[in-house]
Amino acid sequence: MATALITGPTAGIGNAFARELARRGMDLVLVSRDQERLESVAEELRHDFRVDVEVLPADLAVRADVDRVAERLEDQARPVEMLVSNAGFGLHSSLLDADAVDKHEQALDVMCLALLVLGGAAGRAMKERGHGTIINVASTSAAIFSGNYSAIKSWARVYSNALALELQDSGVTVTALLPGWVRTEFHERAGLNATNLPDIVWIDADVLVRECLDDAAKGKVESIPTFKWKVAMFVGDHGPRALTRWFSHKLTSSRRKH
Repeated sequence: MATALITGPTAGIGNAFARELARRGMDLVLVSRDQERLESVAEELRHDFRVDVEVLPADLAVRADVDRVAERLEDQARPVEMLVSNAGFGLHSSLLDADAVDKHEQALDVMCLALLVLGGAAGRAMKERGHGTIINVASTSAAIFSGNYSAIKSWARVYSNALALELQDSGVTVTALLPGWVRTEFHERAGLNATNLPDIVWIDADVLVRECLDDAAKGKVESIPTFKWKVAMFVGDHGPRALTRWFSHKLTSSRRKH
Protein backbone atom coordinates (compact mmCIF):
# COMPACT_ATOMS: atom_id res chain seq x y z
CA MET A 1 0.00 0.00 0.00
CA ALA A 2 1.53 3.32 -1.09
CA THR A 3 1.80 6.17 1.40
CA ALA A 4 1.24 9.91 0.92
CA LEU A 5 2.48 12.60 3.30
CA ILE A 6 0.33 15.73 3.40
CA THR A 7 1.09 18.99 5.19
CA GLY A 8 -1.87 21.09 6.32
CA PRO A 9 -4.45 18.28 6.01
CA THR A 10 -6.96 19.35 8.65
CA ALA A 11 -8.97 21.74 6.46
CA GLY A 12 -9.45 23.10 2.97
CA ILE A 13 -7.39 21.85 0.05
CA GLY A 14 -5.16 19.69 2.26
CA ASN A 15 -8.16 17.90 3.74
CA ALA A 16 -9.59 17.35 0.25
CA PHE A 17 -6.28 15.76 -0.77
CA ALA A 18 -6.34 13.54 2.33
CA ARG A 19 -9.86 12.31 1.67
CA GLU A 20 -9.33 11.73 -2.05
CA LEU A 21 -6.05 9.86 -1.58
CA ALA A 22 -7.57 7.76 1.21
CA ARG A 23 -10.53 7.02 -1.06
CA ARG A 24 -8.01 5.77 -3.65
CA GLY A 25 -6.55 3.43 -1.04
CA MET A 26 -3.38 5.25 -0.04
CA ASP A 27 -2.11 5.20 3.52
CA LEU A 28 -1.39 8.65 4.92
CA VAL A 29 1.04 10.61 7.05
CA LEU A 30 -0.64 13.82 8.21
CA VAL A 31 1.43 16.82 9.31
CA SER A 32 -0.04 19.76 11.21
CA ARG A 33 0.76 21.81 14.30
CA ASP A 34 -2.76 21.35 15.75
CA GLN A 35 -2.42 17.88 17.28
CA GLU A 36 -5.98 17.65 18.59
CA ARG A 37 -7.49 18.48 15.22
CA LEU A 38 -4.93 16.25 13.51
CA GLU A 39 -5.95 13.25 15.62
CA SER A 40 -9.63 13.93 14.92
CA VAL A 41 -9.10 14.06 11.15
CA ALA A 42 -6.93 10.93 11.25
CA GLU A 43 -9.57 8.95 13.13
CA GLU A 44 -12.25 10.08 10.69
CA LEU A 45 -10.17 8.95 7.71
CA ARG A 46 -9.40 5.59 9.30
CA HIS A 47 -13.09 5.04 9.93
CA ASP A 48 -14.34 6.20 6.53
CA PHE A 49 -11.72 4.61 4.27
CA ARG A 50 -10.06 1.80 6.27
CA VAL A 51 -6.53 3.07 5.61
CA ASP A 52 -3.58 3.48 7.94
CA VAL A 53 -3.10 7.07 9.06
CA GLU A 54 0.01 8.25 10.89
CA VAL A 55 -0.03 11.62 12.61
CA LEU A 56 3.10 13.74 12.77
CA PRO A 57 2.53 16.94 14.76
CA ALA A 58 4.86 19.68 13.53
CA ASP A 59 4.96 23.45 13.22
CA LEU A 60 6.50 24.17 9.83
CA ALA A 61 7.60 27.60 11.02
CA VAL A 62 10.01 25.81 13.39
CA ARG A 63 13.09 24.46 11.63
CA ALA A 64 13.57 21.52 14.02
CA ASP A 65 10.00 20.38 13.27
CA VAL A 66 10.58 20.72 9.54
CA ASP A 67 13.70 18.58 9.86
CA ARG A 68 11.69 15.87 11.67
CA VAL A 69 9.23 15.76 8.78
CA ALA A 70 12.15 15.64 6.32
CA GLU A 71 13.59 12.65 8.20
CA ARG A 72 10.26 10.87 7.83
CA LEU A 73 10.30 11.53 4.10
CA GLU A 74 13.81 10.10 3.78
CA ASP A 75 13.06 6.97 5.82
CA GLN A 76 13.45 4.28 3.17
CA ALA A 77 12.17 1.63 5.57
CA ARG A 78 8.80 3.42 5.47
CA PRO A 79 8.73 4.92 1.95
CA VAL A 80 6.55 7.88 1.11
CA GLU A 81 5.37 7.65 -2.50
CA MET A 82 3.69 11.07 -2.64
CA LEU A 83 4.39 14.37 -0.92
CA VAL A 84 1.69 17.04 -0.93
CA SER A 85 3.17 20.28 0.43
CA ASN A 86 0.01 22.22 1.12
CA ALA A 87 0.52 23.94 4.49
CA GLY A 88 0.06 27.68 4.36
CA PHE A 89 -2.14 30.60 5.25
CA GLY A 90 -3.51 33.78 3.76
CA LEU A 91 -1.39 36.88 4.02
CA HIS A 92 -2.97 40.28 3.50
CA SER A 93 -0.72 42.51 5.64
CA SER A 94 0.68 45.62 4.02
CA LEU A 95 4.30 45.42 2.91
CA LEU A 96 4.77 48.74 4.72
CA ASP A 97 3.43 47.57 8.09
CA ALA A 98 6.36 47.25 10.50
CA ASP A 99 4.20 45.25 12.91
CA ALA A 100 3.61 42.59 10.22
CA VAL A 101 7.27 41.68 9.63
CA ASP A 102 7.10 38.68 11.97
CA LYS A 103 4.02 37.41 10.12
CA HIS A 104 5.80 37.77 6.78
CA GLU A 105 8.77 35.88 8.19
CA GLN A 106 6.50 33.08 9.39
CA ALA A 107 4.90 32.90 5.94
CA LEU A 108 8.30 32.59 4.29
CA ASP A 109 9.26 29.82 6.72
CA VAL A 110 6.06 27.81 6.18
CA MET A 111 5.46 28.37 2.47
CA CYS A 112 9.03 28.72 1.14
CA LEU A 113 11.68 27.27 3.45
CA ALA A 114 9.61 24.24 4.49
CA LEU A 115 8.74 23.63 0.84
CA LEU A 116 12.44 23.70 -0.04
CA VAL A 117 13.53 21.37 2.77
CA LEU A 118 10.70 18.86 2.35
CA GLY A 119 10.90 18.87 -1.44
CA GLY A 120 14.61 18.15 -1.29
CA ALA A 121 14.15 15.33 1.22
CA ALA A 122 11.35 13.71 -0.75
CA GLY A 123 13.20 14.20 -4.03
CA ARG A 124 16.34 12.48 -2.75
CA ALA A 125 14.46 9.50 -1.32
CA MET A 126 12.19 9.09 -4.33
CA LYS A 127 15.05 9.42 -6.81
CA GLU A 128 16.92 6.65 -5.00
CA ARG A 129 13.86 4.40 -5.39
CA GLY A 130 13.25 5.52 -8.97
CA HIS A 131 9.67 6.71 -8.53
CA GLY A 132 7.47 9.13 -6.64
CA THR A 133 5.29 12.22 -6.87
CA ILE A 134 5.71 15.67 -5.35
CA ILE A 135 2.86 18.19 -5.41
CA ASN A 136 3.50 21.73 -4.19
CA VAL A 137 0.48 23.96 -3.65
CA ALA A 138 1.24 27.37 -5.12
CA SER A 139 -1.49 29.74 -6.38
CA THR A 140 -2.75 31.70 -9.35
CA SER A 141 -1.60 34.66 -7.25
CA ALA A 142 1.83 33.78 -8.61
CA ALA A 143 0.84 35.55 -11.83
CA ILE A 144 -0.11 38.85 -10.17
CA PHE A 145 1.42 41.31 -7.70
CA SER A 146 -0.71 41.13 -4.57
CA GLY A 147 1.65 41.70 -1.66
CA ASN A 148 3.98 39.15 -0.13
CA TYR A 149 1.51 36.31 -0.77
CA SER A 150 2.01 36.67 -4.52
CA ALA A 151 5.77 36.84 -4.03
CA ILE A 152 5.75 33.67 -1.93
CA LYS A 153 3.54 31.75 -4.35
CA SER A 154 5.69 32.94 -7.27
CA TRP A 155 8.65 31.45 -5.45
CA ALA A 156 6.77 28.17 -4.92
CA ARG A 157 5.90 28.02 -8.61
CA VAL A 158 9.45 28.68 -9.81
CA TYR A 159 10.91 26.31 -7.22
CA SER A 160 8.59 23.50 -8.33
CA ASN A 161 9.57 23.98 -11.97
CA ALA A 162 13.26 23.96 -11.03
CA LEU A 163 12.89 20.82 -8.90
CA ALA A 164 10.99 19.11 -11.71
CA LEU A 165 13.91 19.80 -14.06
CA GLU A 166 16.45 18.44 -11.57
CA LEU A 167 14.40 15.25 -11.23
CA GLN A 168 13.70 14.88 -14.94
CA ASP A 169 14.10 11.28 -16.18
CA SER A 170 14.48 10.01 -12.59
CA GLY A 171 11.00 8.53 -12.35
CA VAL A 172 10.00 11.29 -9.92
CA THR A 173 7.52 13.96 -10.99
CA VAL A 174 6.95 17.41 -9.50
CA THR A 175 3.72 19.33 -10.03
CA ALA A 176 2.94 22.87 -8.91
CA LEU A 177 -0.77 23.26 -8.20
CA LEU A 178 -2.01 26.75 -9.06
CA PRO A 179 -5.53 27.05 -7.65
CA GLY A 180 -7.72 30.08 -8.01
CA TRP A 181 -10.50 30.89 -5.56
CA VAL A 182 -11.41 27.61 -3.84
CA ARG A 183 -14.45 27.13 -1.61
CA THR A 184 -12.76 26.50 1.74
CA GLU A 185 -12.42 28.30 5.07
CA PHE A 186 -9.07 29.72 3.88
CA HIS A 187 -10.28 33.23 3.10
CA GLU A 188 -12.32 33.64 6.27
CA ARG A 189 -9.42 32.47 8.42
CA ALA A 190 -7.15 34.93 6.62
CA GLY A 191 -9.56 37.80 7.25
CA LEU A 192 -10.16 38.32 3.53
CA ASN A 193 -13.51 39.62 2.37
CA ALA A 194 -14.51 37.37 -0.54
CA THR A 195 -18.26 37.75 -0.21
CA ASN A 196 -18.63 39.99 -3.26
CA LEU A 197 -16.90 37.64 -5.69
CA PRO A 198 -19.14 36.17 -8.43
CA ASP A 199 -19.88 32.44 -8.36
CA ILE A 200 -18.00 31.88 -11.63
CA VAL A 201 -14.59 32.44 -10.02
CA TRP A 202 -14.99 29.69 -7.42
CA ILE A 203 -13.71 26.11 -7.65
CA ASP A 204 -14.87 23.18 -5.55
CA ALA A 205 -11.95 21.74 -3.53
CA ASP A 206 -12.74 18.15 -4.52
CA VAL A 207 -12.76 19.03 -8.22
CA LEU A 208 -9.48 20.89 -7.78
CA VAL A 209 -7.80 17.91 -6.11
CA ARG A 210 -9.03 15.32 -8.61
CA GLU A 211 -7.83 17.39 -11.56
CA CYS A 212 -4.48 18.00 -9.87
CA LEU A 213 -3.94 14.29 -9.19
CA ASP A 214 -4.81 13.51 -12.80
CA ASP A 215 -2.30 16.13 -13.98
CA ALA A 216 0.38 14.79 -11.63
CA ALA A 217 -0.20 11.25 -12.94
CA LYS A 218 0.42 12.60 -16.45
CA GLY A 219 3.67 14.21 -15.29
CA LYS A 220 2.49 17.78 -15.80
CA VAL A 221 4.80 20.32 -14.16
CA GLU A 222 1.93 22.73 -13.50
CA SER A 223 -1.71 21.99 -12.75
CA ILE A 224 -4.25 24.76 -13.31
CA PRO A 225 -7.65 23.18 -12.71
CA THR A 226 -10.69 24.26 -14.74
CA PHE A 227 -10.70 26.02 -18.09
CA LYS A 228 -11.62 29.41 -16.62
CA TRP A 229 -8.51 29.52 -14.46
CA LYS A 230 -6.31 28.27 -17.29
CA VAL A 231 -7.49 31.32 -19.24
CA ALA A 232 -6.92 33.61 -16.26
CA MET A 233 -3.35 32.30 -15.81
CA PHE A 234 -2.62 32.70 -19.52
CA VAL A 235 -3.67 36.35 -19.32
CA GLY A 236 -1.66 36.82 -16.13
CA ASP A 237 1.45 35.24 -17.64
CA HIS A 238 1.25 36.69 -21.14
CA GLY A 239 -0.96 39.77 -20.93
CA PRO A 240 0.28 43.36 -20.65
CA ARG A 241 2.12 43.99 -17.39
CA ALA A 242 0.26 47.28 -17.01
CA LEU A 243 -3.03 45.33 -16.99
CA THR A 244 -1.69 42.91 -14.38
CA ARG A 245 -0.51 45.77 -12.18
CA TRP A 246 -3.88 47.52 -12.48
CA PHE A 247 -5.77 44.33 -11.58
CA SER A 248 -3.40 43.57 -8.70
CA HIS A 249 -3.91 47.05 -7.26
CA LYS A 250 -7.70 46.74 -7.49
CA LEU A 251 -7.67 43.31 -5.88
CA THR A 252 -5.35 44.33 -3.05
CA SER A 253 -7.43 47.46 -2.35
CA SER A 254 -10.64 45.40 -2.17
CA ARG A 255 -9.32 43.00 0.48
CA ARG A 256 -10.35 44.13 3.91
CA LYS A 257 -10.85 42.35 7.20
CA HIS A 258 -14.44 41.53 8.11
